[in-house]
Amino acid sequence: MDIQRKGTRKRKIIKLTVGLVLGGGVLAAGFIFASRLKPAAPGVELSTLWPDTVKRGPMIREVHGLGTLVPEDTMLITATTDARVERILIRPGTPVKADSVVMILSSPELQTSLLDAEFALKAAQADYKNLEVTLHKTLLDLRSTAAQTSADYNTAKLESDRDTALAKENLLANTDARISQVKAEQLGAKFEIDKERLQINDAAEQAQLEAQKVKIDQLQGEYELKKQQADQLKVRAGFEGMLQSLPPPMVPVEEGAKVLAGTPLGKVAQPSHLKAELKIAETQIKDVAPGQLAVIDTRLSGGGSNGLIEGHVSRIEQSIVNGTVTVDVALKGALPPGSRPDLSVDGTIQLQKLDDVVYVGKPVYGQENATVTLFKIEPGGKYANKVKVTFGVQSVNFIEVKEGLKVGDSVILSDMSQFDQYDRIKLN
Repeated sequence: MDIQRKGTRKRKIIKLTVGLVLGGGVLAAGFIFASRLKPAAPGVELSTLWPDTVKRGPMIREVHGLGTLVPEDTMLITATTDARVERILIRPGTPVKADSVVMILSSPELQTSLLDAEFALKAAQADYKNLEVTLHKTLLDLRSTAAQTSADYNTAKLESDRDTALAKENLLANTDARISQVKAEQLGAKFEIDKERLQINDAAEQAQLEAQKVKIDQLQGEYELKKQQADQLKVRAGFEGMLQSLPPPMVPVEEGAKVLAGTPLGKVAQPSHLKAELKIAETQIKDVAPGQLAVIDTRLSGGGSNGLIEGHVSRIEQSIVNGTVTVDVALKGALPPGSRPDLSVDGTIQLQKLDDVVYVGKPVYGQENATVTLFKIEPGGKYANKVKVTFGVQSVNFIEVKEGLKVGDSVILSDMSQFDQYDRIKLN
């Protein structure tokens, strides 16, 4: 007969519970252990990376910028009056002389104004001649009157002297002698007035002629201006050089177009006298100063210079456009064959020469006076570990190392942002 055992089911439940608890604990401990393990170092092909070695010695601080060659001497050709473009004789890219006619304009209004100015000038000149004749006639009349008065005065004076002498001899009444004396005095006074009129007439005549002369000069100036504007309807280059297209935002004119006074018609440059205009980032412009040495790379071969031209900073633009500042570089020496305006160039400006610094090649994301993270290659060359590096001043290709690296260390300068979660990488 089977005897039922008490507590068996309870013991099974307890054993099962203990087993589950122990199993869960083991799983939790395994998960915690696994989570604390560092990820395996990923492998990277060394041939795809850009390594460099930290060095000590002189370093030249430089800034780099792109730009173009532009003429030093240019002249903008503008319309001197409202007109219409009749013919364009010379197109941009053609060498021109100073008297080369670039285009021909027309202006009927200007031609009419020129004729009006010419006729007004001729009328004023005729008035001047008429005034001269009139004034000369007046002068002759005054001289004739003065001469007649002088003759009458002298006659009256002689008669007065005669009558006075006769009166003294009682041969003539005293009254008649007195009358002769008064007549002579009156003619003498009139003669003095006529002489004064002659003197005043000279000044009055000169004033009238000067006034008319001023009017002629004024009309002469207006006529010369109109004539010069008419002559300038044949638009000339102005000086020897190369006719160039108008730079934006200026719009080139075409035949038949109506232009206003002051409208740009063209630009003449001397292609043999060029300078470089470099665009330097505004973050790097603070140390650029006039007189600093510069090297311009035209990428042209020939001439024994490999396309490089030396120069110096001659001007720094004050305004900032699209995050850059324009810097002019005056060039010295012969230009390489093929140099021309608007040629794209690279420029490097020397800021400072440091005699003894620790430096390395400039990383992709390295910035001046910043702290960044780089991978330093271990001595065996199999692994690279992440280190913090503090930089100082920078150049175009190099940057000063302040902290984090020492001379002889090898670091990776490539973009390693894809390995930010790793502290160590394996180099294959």
